[in-house]
Order: sequence, then structure tokens, then C-alpha cells
Amino acid sequence: MPIADSPRARRRRAPRLRALLAAAAAAAAAAAVGAAAAGCSGDPDPGSTCTPTSPSAEDTFARERAPGSESITLARAVADRWIAEHPADSLAWDWGEGTVMLALVDLYRVTQHAPYRDYYRSYIDRHIERGYEIATSDRCPPAVAALALHEETCAAPYQKVVDDVLRYLYEQARRTEQGGISHLGVSPLFEPTLWVDSLFMFGNVLIRSGERADDARALDEFSNQFHTFASLLQEEPGLFRHAYNWGTPQDPGVYWARGNAWVTASGYDYLHVRAARGERDDAVAGSLARQVEAILDTQDQDTGLWWTIMNHPGEIYLETSATALFAVGLARGLRHGFLDASVRPAIDRAMAGVRSRIEEDTSGRPVVTGISGPTSVGRLEHYAAVELRDDLSYGVGAVLLALVETSGL
Repeated sequence: MPIADSPRARRRRAPRLRALLAAAAAAAAAAAVGAAAAGCSGDPDPGSTCTPTSPSAEDTFARERAPGSESITLARAVADRWIAEHPADSLAWDWGEGTVMLALVDLYRVTQHAPYRDYYRSYIDRHIERGYEIATSDRCPPAVAALALHEETCAAPYQKVVDDVLRYLYEQARRTEQGGISHLGVSPLFEPTLWVDSLFMFGNVLIRSGERADDARALDEFSNQFHTFASLLQEEPGLFRHAYNWGTPQDPGVYWARGNAWVTASGYDYLHVRAARGERDDAVAGSLARQVEAILDTQDQDTGLWWTIMNHPGEIYLETSATALFAVGLARGLRHGFLDASVRPAIDRAMAGVRSRIEEDTSGRPVVTGISGPTSVGRLEHYAAVELRDDLSYGVGAVLLALVETSGL
């Protein structure tokens, strides 16, 4: 069932939420903007040509996203609560936690607020010390934080994390006969299978490596994977099915919102990086354009949210994380010129819907609610049985990404 969110409840929360945002904005204004130099797991590699580079308020990324905006103030309040409630050394090496770290990397790029960097550094350092396994697509996302840390410190252990993921993707993961990277990676227990989630899970590492390390091979790999996934999963309405070559039965014409939203968010990030290099990928752009048309057609006009099964409105529930990720993808497409202003109302409605799902805990801090739990492949009734929950890592990460990416539009 959906989380109740009546107008009366929203009015009751509004004064306290405004006070929270005002307090956070005042604290941000009082804080020093400059970040301390990052610590690292080891010294810079003496044989490396890497030059340590820290985010700056003068960076295009920061300037375009309006650090002083209400959206960034709310993002900081959400992030601050998450950090207070979830110590970095308690978090697993997994896709949900990796999504939070990705969002904090971008929030740090906008704010230069050192505690965000320190949090994902503690997370990465802990796993470098204790060990981590890269054996499926879902174990790839944390490497984005390691890539950002390497850029800031040039410390070799952070580069090794990224190299481990790239080695897994290029050499170790099993592939379908079409060349698609199996969602379950090296597992010999299942035939190679494509899950739509993977385009975000391993895609962000390839895209950010292409952007930050000028890695053409990584971008080419993402392009090849996107083409393969689209050829096997994208159907006539423009939307993507959840999986290919998976043993569990799937109902035809069932389109899972968060899975589609992973594609939109990562796809437009990829096109932006290509464009910054003076390059194009018309096949990916065309696939995303078809998807966006269907996305816009399925948005709930009253709430701005999307139903967890996009083409079955009213049958299950409206969902937060998918909505936030659609806002991320649409905003990236609009910001970088791949989409026109006609998508702006949908972005605004989506963010209004996302904000309606941010409620207060007993201490008056913002909590992301209405997040669909982890979701495997199945029939329609399987998706209906996945419960809505609050404060899930990937839902918080998705909302942070949306608040960052839509700020300054």
C-alpha cells in the first residue's frame, strides 16, 4: 500500500521542514567552504603522473547546480541524517550502499563539504582493509567513490579498486552469446542473464572512468553493453523489460519502473560524457528518446510519481526511488541538450512527488519514504508483493542524486 500523504499531513510537516531547511542553510553559510586535503589509504603512487585535484566551487559542475539552492539544502539535510544513522564502517560492499556513495560524491562536488568526502572515504578504506569481492554487477557501484578519491589523492589503493572492477568487466564476468555482461557475473550456477539494473550498476563505473580518466575503452564498453541490452530488453512502447534469459517466468508487457529509471539516469550521463569529448552515440540517444516518450506517458499526473509497474497504473503503488531516478535522467537530458524544454513540467512534477515522500523522524530530520524493497525478476504478482519501506540506501541515494541534478536547472 502507498504511504499516506494527505494535504493535511503535508501542511503539518511544512513549517517544521522549512525550519529544518533554514537551519541547515544557516549552518552551511557559517561553515568554511574549503575542504581539507583528503587523507588516503597510502601515499600517492610515486611513479604516477596523476595530479591530485579537489572539487572547487568554481567547477562547472558546482556552478551549474546552484550550491545555495533549496534543493541542495534539502539534499544536505537528507545526507546528514543518513550519515548520522548509518556509520560508514557498518555498510556492506553492495549496490545500495554504492548508490549512496555515488550521490555523496556528486553532493561533495557541489558543496565541497568535507564530511561527505570523509564518509565515503571511510567506507572505501574500511573495505580496502578488510577485502571486497567483485563478482556480480551489483558489486561494482562502490568503485565510483574510489575513483573520486583517487582523483583527489592519487593514492594507488583507490585506483586498484577501480582497476579491479574494470578487470572484472573486461575479463572475468560471463557474457551472453550477444556479448552482454551477465548480471550474476562469474556464477557458474546460472546461464548468463541480462538484468536491466546492470546498465546503472556497472555503467556508472565505466562512464565515470571514461569522464575522469579519459578512458575511451570504458565508454566504448558502455556503448556496446547499452546496444546489447536495448536489442534484447527494449520493447515496442520504448520501455525495457526486467531481464533476458532468466529462468523465472515473466509476464509479457510488464515494465518495472526502477529498472527503467536506472537506464534513463545512466544513459544520459553517458551521452553527456560523450558530448564533452566531441562525440555522439546516435543509437543510444535514439533508444533513450523512445524510452522517454513512454516515461512521460506513464507519469501519474496527480502526484508526479510513477507506479512501480509503469503500465499498470492503480494496481500496485506509486514509488519514490524510480521517480527520483527518472528525474535524474530527464534533468541530465535537459541540462545537456538531449531533451528540450517540453520535459521540464514532468521533472517539476516528479520532484514535487519526491518531496512529498520526505517526512520527518522523531528528531525532526528528513527521512525518504515509500521506497520499493529489493526486487528480483518475476510475474506481476511478484512485484505487487514487494513492500514499500523507508530509509533504504538506494532510495536515499536516488533522492540525493535527484536533488543535486535538478538544482540550478
